[in-house]
Amino acid sequence: MTPRTLLIGLLLSSVVVVSLGSPQTASTQMPVRGPGVHIDYLRMGELVVKYVISVPKDYSPSKPVPFVLALHYGGSPNGAAQGLMLALVQPALVDLGAVIVAPESLGGGWETSNNQRAVKTLIDAVQASYRIDPKKMVVTGFSMGGTGTWSVAGRYPSLFSAAIPVAGMPPASMGEWRMPVFAVHSRNDEVMPIGPTETRIKELQKAGVRSELVVLMGISHQETSRFVDGLKRVVPWLKQTWGN
Repeated sequence: MTPRTLLIGLLLSSVVVVSLGSPQTASTQMPVRGPGVHIDYLRMGELVVKYVISVPKDYSPSKPVPFVLALHYGGSPNGAAQGLMLALVQPALVDLGAVIVAPESLGGGWETSNNQRAVKTLIDAVQASYRIDPKKMVVTGFSMGGTGTWSVAGRYPSLFSAAIPVAGMPPASMGEWRMPVFAVHSRNDEVMPIGPTETRIKELQKAGVRSELVVLMGISHQETSRFVDGLKRVVPWLKQTWGN
């Protein structure tokens, strides 16, 4: 059992996740849930997308809130979205007061056509069901999800105000990239070496793109929850990026 698997098991046994949906009752519309973390399903043609959603405690349809798309790491997708939400994204980004949605992969990396389509379908459904501020939408992810963050942000640049890859692999070239980037990576990552991320962030900074890299020390790739403190540092950075 890996440290990540053990941690996620402990989290899932100690945190109440309200499961309110099932694949059989999946709808093409996203239901509006109360504050807390919920598991739901969204129908996308013949496919059903399982997702975990975190609704902030003070959410009200009278006030627009930020939105975070969170992409999970590799391995079996079963439970990975819950693990990412509870171990990393929700504890790190709770102070944003955002609606956070973590989909479960339909198989393969986030670059596949099915997963890219599922992500866009979920985003459209969230915007239809919740009061989301379109200027405060961001994408983040860990490991495979960190790599997917670069990919999804690059494919849908008009949707997001920032990309927040954690322990992911950036593209080989930044091309015409202009979206702000806040990357988190460990110097001791033995799976996704930090070098390519350092290179891409320097390229973006040289090109005048708002970007920052938080370098963590002494943390291995599998220690997902130990990236929380590094990811927390994006909160004031995002608020400054948004101008509030």
